[in-house]
Amino acid sequence: MKRSMMTLIAVLIATGIAWAQERDTLVAYTPDFNFRDGIYLNFDQVKTNNPIPKAKLFTSVDYNDKDFFDQVLASEKIYFYDNMGIRQEIEQDEIWGFARNGVLYVRVQGAYNRITFFGSIIHFVADVTTTSPGNYPYNYYDPYYSPYRSYYSPYYYSPYRSYYDPYGYGYPYNRNTTRTDLEMYMIDFETGKVYEYDLQNLEALLMRDAELYEEFVSMRNKNQKKMMFVYLRKFNERNPAMLPSGR
Repeated sequence: MKRSMMTLIAVLIATGIAWAQERDTLVAYTPDFNFRDGIYLNFDQVKTNNPIPKAKLFTSVDYNDKDFFDQVLASEKIYFYDNMGIRQEIEQDEIWGFARNGVLYVRVQGAYNRITFFGSIIHFVADVTTTSPGNYPYNYYDPYYSPYRSYYSPYYYSPYRSYYDPYGYGYPYNRNTTRTDLEMYMIDFETGKVYEYDLQNLEALLMRDAELYEEFVSMRNKNQKKMMFVYLRKFNERNPAMLPSGR
């Protein structure tokens, strides 16, 4: 009986070591790679493929719910158990992103955007909302306004107002405007830093591959812009991102 127990313990230890080694084995990223499902607090957890799994999240949401992460991440704070079994909390806006069904989503302006192209240079698109201020504040002096003008002058016009204002109160002609645009971004796998997807930033990232960089900058500027994504892809093929293989 004692010998059987010792044999069982030895098998379990060997299995655990083999599983840990499998997790730690680095493989080159390919489109078939699956990220472990869970919440990633930072980019270091992405590089190690080691998120907070569903089982460690403190939530009343059903783990089998297809919208599990959407519901959990709708809360202002996320609660989870660390490796010591102690409950921790983190603000929702401090989370890097999450993975669902092996696919990564990154947080931008409170929304989670699917990463469609992963590698040493990661590429993704996101809806970004910007607000532009009006050209003039509400108390802007209107040189065309006269206190002696009767409000019965309905055809009065000031170039500093964009709409009919028979009373001449001097409202601005351009209020604050909000717009949402689809923007493209890159993430440097080495540092986790996010860049706007433009020519200058891509050139800086390509410098790590001297041959590819020289080939890219030797083209005319117009051709460079057309070939940006081609060279981003070439860089990833020549310099693959390395990730732990185990799920």
